[in-house]
Amino acid sequence: MSDNKLVILSKQFAVEIIHLCEAMKARGKASAIINQLLRSGTSIGANIHEGNYASSKADFINKFQIALKECYETDYWLSIFYDAKIISYEEYDLAITKCSKLRKILIASITTAKKNMKRMKCE
Repeated sequence: MSDNKLVILSKQFAVEIIHLCEAMKARGKASAIINQLLRSGTSIGANIHEGNYASSKADFINKFQIALKECYETDYWLSIFYDAKIISYEEYDLAITKCSKLRKILIASITTAKKNMKRMKCE
């Protein structure tokens, strides 16, 4: 999957997280922790976007690793909201499925970039 596809998916995910957070706030739920989800869920795409303009392969890997960490944090907040019955199973399942897809692509991208970096050092 190309980096462009990853940028598109992460941007779509960020928009969906924004809408989910708005819906939770409209239901009168605790906005302090909603903001945690909002920050982590939108940060994934921001770091991917920034990584695509990295100054070096190491910088690219670093930005994608930050995006991966944000995926894990987003996963955590989604599970908290679901367990606390703040979001429905349908909302949780949709978001967690997309978050997992982003995470898998990020892991593959980081792994590939690290392998390419090692090959470059050996040459």
